[in-house]
Amino acid sequence: MLKGLKGAGGPAERGYATSEYALGTLVVCALVGAFIKILPDPRFAQFALEIAMALVDWFLRFLAALPLPR
Repeated sequence: MLKGLKGAGGPAERGYATSEYALGTLVVCALVGAFIKILPDPRFAQFALEIAMALVDWFLRFLAALPLPR
């Protein structure tokens, strides 16, 4: 049934998955490093708190606007 199906590309595309994982890992490591650098900054903590409070406020307003089931 699936006999005729092959991979997305030919032999030239074999290493794409591995290189995509490697690139993704590098990006995540860079982001974690950046967060570790800015987390102790009190300005960042205040900014993060303001963002979190705005999201909670938005979510509560969203829930309040939903009709109650009967």
